[in-house]
Amino acid sequence: MLVGLDGIPLSEPLTGVGHYTVELSRALSIKKPQDEFEIVSPRSFLESICDIEFPENLSLVSAKVNALSRHWWTLGLPRYARRRKFSVFHGTNYEVPLLRVCPSVLTLHDLSLQLYPETHEKRRVWRARRRLPLMVRAATAIITPTESVRREVLEHLGVSPEKVFAVPEAAREVFRKVSAEEARAVLERLGVEEGFLLFVGTVEPRKNLAALVRAFVEILRSTNFRPQLVIAGRKGWMTNELFEMIEATGVKDRLLFTDYLADEDLRALYSSARVFVYPSLYEGFGLPPLEAMACGAPVVASRIASIEEVTKDAALLVAPGDVSSLARSIITLLEDEAARGRLSNAGLRRAAEFSWERTARLTMEVYEKAIARFMSGQYRLREGMRDEG
Repeated sequence: MLVGLDGIPLSEPLTGVGHYTVELSRALSIKKPQDEFEIVSPRSFLESICDIEFPENLSLVSAKVNALSRHWWTLGLPRYARRRKFSVFHGTNYEVPLLRVCPSVLTLHDLSLQLYPETHEKRRVWRARRRLPLMVRAATAIITPTESVRREVLEHLGVSPEKVFAVPEAAREVFRKVSAEEARAVLERLGVEEGFLLFVGTVEPRKNLAALVRAFVEILRSTNFRPQLVIAGRKGWMTNELFEMIEATGVKDRLLFTDYLADEDLRALYSSARVFVYPSLYEGFGLPPLEAMACGAPVVASRIASIEEVTKDAALLVAPGDVSSLARSIITLLEDEAARGRLSNAGLRRAAEFSWERTARLTMEVYEKAIARFMSGQYRLREGMRDEG
């Protein structure tokens, strides 16, 4: 079997989709050493990606494109896939070849652009609304990271249930608890104080950082605690209102924005945080809470479907719009060392239930279903008879 995977997410600094692409492809190639896996992109890969030691049956290919084939999803990739004779192509980032030259599997990480358009730039919302229905129709099978997103895909995109499969992700192996001594040098270099609160993720409206800052202000004004709030992540979009609010609250001196961090630095922060806080309005899976739990951090997060599904009873969950409840939950953990310990242990146990080996096994099962469906002729016949997407 020759499996192609979308390499475009590896052409820029890695966030969730990029890490998903790397970890999944590595796990697949390790699990199936008799098969070949090819990560292909019309763009150059990051230098750091090229430095990774991948298994011998996993290769990176920068495809050459011309004036026609640079239209990657409509012309370039279909031509390339036909020439390479892929057994299946996996679009790891919402896109697959629009011509059905081989079975294709489409990963839909979330539907935030459709369900929370106000948290995104208008041009991205417009593009998603135009292209996603095309991609959903073109895909032979669809993967979502949680059952909650699977239900959303069925409800909002009108896809047949037998076409969509929930395959959970996992924290990467690098995220494990490290000692205070091992983390100290990182914290000192970043200017992080002892007993800090932590958020990890792109700074953008969907992450609901305005609520976190308001809860932080409430903690500072109503208690004797003076923790530092560390926000680790790249600055995203539509952030002006957030930074204006921070200036107005007068707590800027207790906030630390670190920007994008390497995994080893994140691991030190996760392992040292007094409380990890994730107040997001919407998530498809929510990797940062799982990474935090894998490092032993007690987690306070939003009570939304995907987070509930992933964390179960291993985190304190609050309604994303309830600032006072968010503040009280954080205060409870700041005050109660035993409660922090119980939540930390529960998080470690829950995080251990997820693995990329399991993700790869379930993904390979989807590949096999997609190939069988495509080869049987039922897929093309049914697509011709009625619109499944």
